Amino acid sequence: MSGAADPLWVGIDIGTQGVKAVAAAPDGGVAGRGSAPLRSSRGDGRHEQDPEEWWAAAGRAAREAMAEASGPRRVGAVAVCATSGTALVADRRLNPVGPALMYDDARAAGAAPALAAAVDDATWERVGSRPQPHWAFARIAHLVRTALRPGRGDLVLHQSDFLAGRLNGGPVAADTSHALKSGADPLAAAWPDQVAAALGAPPGTLPELVAPGTPIGAVCAAAAEHTGIPEGTPIVAGMTDGCAAQLAAGALEPGRWNSVLGTTLVLKGAAEHRIGDPEAGVYSHRSPDGRWWPGGASSSGAGVLTSAFPGADLAAMDAAADLERPASAVVYPLPGRGERFPFTAPEAAGFTLGAPRDEADRYAATLQGVAFLERLCLERLAELGAEVRGALRVTGGAVASPAWTRLRADVLGRPLEVPENAEPAFGMAVLAAASDTPLSEAVARMVRVRSRVEPRPEVGERLLGSYRRLVRELAERGWTAGAGEPAAARTANVRGVR
Repeated sequence: MSGAADPLWVGIDIGTQGVKAVAAAPDGGVAGRGSAPLRSSRGDGRHEQDPEEWWAAAGRAAREAMAEASGPRRVGAVAVCATSGTALVADRRLNPVGPALMYDDARAAGAAPALAAAVDDATWERVGSRPQPHWAFARIAHLVRTALRPGRGDLVLHQSDFLAGRLNGGPVAADTSHALKSGADPLAAAWPDQVAAALGAPPGTLPELVAPGTPIGAVCAAAAEHTGIPEGTPIVAGMTDGCAAQLAAGALEPGRWNSVLGTTLVLKGAAEHRIGDPEAGVYSHRSPDGRWWPGGASSSGAGVLTSAFPGADLAAMDAAADLERPASAVVYPLPGRGERFPFTAPEAAGFTLGAPRDEADRYAATLQGVAFLERLCLERLAELGAEVRGALRVTGGAVASPAWTRLRADVLGRPLEVPENAEPAFGMAVLAAASDTPLSEAVARMVRVRSRVEPRPEVGERLLGSYRRLVRELAERGWTAGAGEPAAARTANVRGVR
């Protein structure tokens, strides 16, 4: 049990829709939570946000969390996570030069292949993966060309660098997790010379790099007044929001995986060696404990329900759908165009094989399709040499549906565990707590499992034919070679980056 004399550990998560803050006790109990919304500007491939709004929202969220924590409490440390691939230009006093380009701003995507080609293969092997068009690499080159003011000492920052710097009262080092998609070398914690040259970044423009969990500063007086976090509180380097969710789920040991089924489907796990394959959309973050965290993010996920069943009462649909037997149709549930994981295919589009009997049957086919894709993701990871075994931790908005969670357990043929506190802000509180204890100990002490769902083998067997039909169709369309077939070829692709 934690008492009033124990320190709090604070995590801040800057998401697309808003900022969340958590103040957690050493035993994992949440003493305080806070949140504040954010606005975006979108159109014609453009997605921008105002960095000053991030700071204002972070102040409101953190003050709310600290106020909810009973009485004055010492804060042991604070860590920040943010969206992966969001970047901006700011001056040396951390005043933004213009709007931030969000992780899915597509204006620079067309330039990505040519920029990547300017860097040799050996350098990309050190980075761990050749950058994809949607990564921050091309976006930063665009900012350098269009927003950086020559001779003014401007900085190119990731979203998390900006917030951590504001907390510190001046620029701080960037963590290699947020910088991975910008072309950073996670092993050397450095910017390769060829990457900096391809970005066009003058010396001193890109932030210094450190491993996640490294102390990078302390909360200054102005930030303490703004956030309610005590002055002098240590700031530790964070990780991306996806990695933060993995921390919150406690998936740190090799073979343990966290599946985040929100708008999109994201799988992240732990491995002793680096695993990466651009054809499968798989890459690895460097863990604070020295291991690797491989994973990937599909373009499919629970977000397909918004477009496929607008305005529907999903709880009622859950009750009406027969999820224990194959639907009349097989659905590849891709809401837009282009897939990123478990294969990369910019031309991919969703499809339906067969004709659903009614809306409840179409709904069942869609939920089954997402579960089938999740199974294919895990099989691809196994083919690449990842250890994939045992219970799967599951987080994201889809866990609010017990019926869908049970279906996923049946399709995957493994138990699913739902953590008690799965939000990325809590994951950053866990990372902050690891500043004075090994990460594994902080996770063992703070992460709790709320519920566990066992698979039903007879249901999984009934659904296997539909899964195989989906895999065959994906192969026939030329997007993937089919389950189990490309293992040797994919392994050869990643030998140089392990």
